[in-house]
Amino acid sequence: MKKAWLLLVTISLFVILTACSSSDEELAKMSTEDRASDSAEFETKEEQSVDAEREQESVAEETAAPSTRMIIHQARISTNVKDLKKAQHNMEQRVKDYGGYIVESNVYLESDETSSGKMIVRIPEKHFETFLSEAELEASKVLEKNVTGQDVTEQYVDLSSRVKSKRAVEERLLAFMKDAEKTEDLLKISSDLAKVQEEIEVLVGKIKYLENQTSFSTIELTMFENRVIIPEIENKDLNTWEKTKKQFITSTNALLSIGSGIIVFIVGNLPVLILVTIITVAVFWIIKKRKIKE
Repeated sequence: MKKAWLLLVTISLFVILTACSSSDEELAKMSTEDRASDSAEFETKEEQSVDAEREQESVAEETAAPSTRMIIHQARISTNVKDLKKAQHNMEQRVKDYGGYIVESNVYLESDETSSGKMIVRIPEKHFETFLSEAELEASKVLEKNVTGQDVTEQYVDLSSRVKSKRAVEERLLAFMKDAEKTEDLLKISSDLAKVQEEIEVLVGKIKYLENQTSFSTIELTMFENRVIIPEIENKDLNTWEKTKKQFITSTNALLSIGSGIIVFIVGNLPVLILVTIITVAVFWIIKKRKIKE
């Protein structure tokens, strides 16, 4: 009986030990698999991080700052000139010679003695200083000169970097669109692609604007002309004899007009004048007769 009991206990212990060993092996196996999975995930993330860093470094290298600073130059200059028409023509010719263009050109006649002209021109950046110097030489006096510059280099580099990033996203979306099988995925990718392309167009427009503003400088030129008018002796227009005859005729006409008026007055009012004369004579005769009697 004791032997049977010992045998049963031994078998039970063996089964328990076997189960524990199996459980430990499964736990060890699961732990190994989890570690392998975590390791694989970590390696994947590390590879993605490395790729992202490489891409950022590539973009940074491609969007390095330009060798020269990008400056938007603007100038305003006011001058006095001897001949406004000639000065304006000369400056327009300078604009054409330097490959620029005229934005606005106006002439104002303020009075017989004063006139002014205003020009707004765009000149290639490399001829900016030269054009200003020639505008000063054209003037008899410089009244005002103001030159400003705005550095947009960092803004230009930032816009270029953003465009390159958006281009990379656009390429990924196009690749995803080729591999998309579901209609829902295709619509979602198309929507994202349209949004990215619109953002690229806006950024490219800003870049072109900065390039235009930095490659051409804006100059506002105002010119004033003050003229002193001296009246000339009109020798050719004296016409003394003609003027004398005209004055004589005018005087004669005036006398004739007066005489005609008197004749018209007398003849036209003759009945009244006769009646007034008779009454006056009668009154005078009566008064004289009374005086005689007295």
